[in-house]
Amino acid sequence: MRYHFSGIAGAGVNPLARLMRARGHDVQGSDRSFDQGKNTEVADELRRLGIGVVPQDGSGISSDVERFVYSTAVEAETPEMRAARAVCRECVPRPALLAEIVNTGIPGVAVCGTSGKSTVTGMIGWLAREAGISATVVGGAGLVGERGGLLVPGPGGGAVVAEACESDGTLVGYRPAIGIVHNITRDHAELPSLRAQFRRFARQCRRLFVNAGCPEASALGREVGAVPYRVDEDGVARLPTREIVVRVPQPGRHNADNAAAAALGALAIGVDAGTVQTLLARFPGVARRFEIVGTTSRGIRVVDDYAHNGAKIEATLAAAQAGADRVIAVFQPHGFGPARFLRPELAEMLPRLLRPHDRFCYAEIFYAGGTTARDIGSRDLVADLPAQLRCGYAADHRAVVEWVCGEARPGDTVLVMGARDPELPRLARSVYAALAA
Repeated sequence: MRYHFSGIAGAGVNPLARLMRARGHDVQGSDRSFDQGKNTEVADELRRLGIGVVPQDGSGISSDVERFVYSTAVEAETPEMRAARAVCRECVPRPALLAEIVNTGIPGVAVCGTSGKSTVTGMIGWLAREAGISATVVGGAGLVGERGGLLVPGPGGGAVVAEACESDGTLVGYRPAIGIVHNITRDHAELPSLRAQFRRFARQCRRLFVNAGCPEASALGREVGAVPYRVDEDGVARLPTREIVVRVPQPGRHNADNAAAAALGALAIGVDAGTVQTLLARFPGVARRFEIVGTTSRGIRVVDDYAHNGAKIEATLAAAQAGADRVIAVFQPHGFGPARFLRPELAEMLPRLLRPHDRFCYAEIFYAGGTTARDIGSRDLVADLPAQLRCGYAADHRAVVEWVCGEARPGDTVLVMGARDPELPRLARSVYAALAA
């Protein structure tokens, strides 16, 4: 078939485009960032794989495109979307294609939860690839050192593991053989709405595992008769049929929980327990999930992290605080809608989490373009916090570097947190370079 992927640079769309190409389909795609001269490395990699790159202005759309797959971040009335609706045989939201792939997997495994699912899926992908298991694994974040979203390509009709997201309400499209609900916390929507979505997903799974350490997931599990898993304080994962010691290089209790969920998924697709335990101990990590950019000669460690909701920010700060006497944290909200949604939670949470000697800075809200209402700014978020926190504000990435350099001391851990903005990894590297100079 001939596919077009709109928003092909995105971490959710990119691996699907690569998978369809690996399975022999004719694939092309477009992305706003390419038209802006950004993400050139991603565009070059797509071309190397035989995937065409066209402008996102509608000129690349013709009746030859049999399936037009689009990111839910692409607005409905862009020229390309209008052209696709006029001439393409089938317009498919990115989550619907992913659900289709999972639902036809033998088995199909859907990993979901409001936090940690990219890391869990990345761990499963690593285990499958290193163990030589023939399976397809698709996730929203690549492993450290690898570009784009996660893809371990496997044959059609084989095992499939994928990260299933609740952010746009499309979790209900999955009907997997095996579902994993890792956690449920306030993110993108309030808990009542999330509970309803996860409940429907749970009832569509032929077998469901839930994290006993998360109250919301555990309650859902009891309601639908799911099988619980948990990690003890000593690092032993209590799985339904066996116990596995989970040791991963990445810090934080949440990563032990992630490893337990990954062990479940890996066992389901045929990785044996001993191999799971051995390989997890050398897991390289997922890009921008507490990814250590470097440590300067003065002992200042710079960490790049995707944290963008309350639970993720709290877990990342806790992991950093456990390894450093002082944390210098920068957070860039990932959109105006998310900033409005998170505002009261952050105003309550940050004064509670930050130690007196830690420092925190809001970078200006990321704007990807489009028609969203720009009626809030990071200065408003700064004003929500007590004056004694001395919260910083950075109008752009250059100002972030300047603020960090003015605050960081030997032995500190510097956190750069945020989502969606493709320039954040570059920002973290710039912060490290400035501190190391």
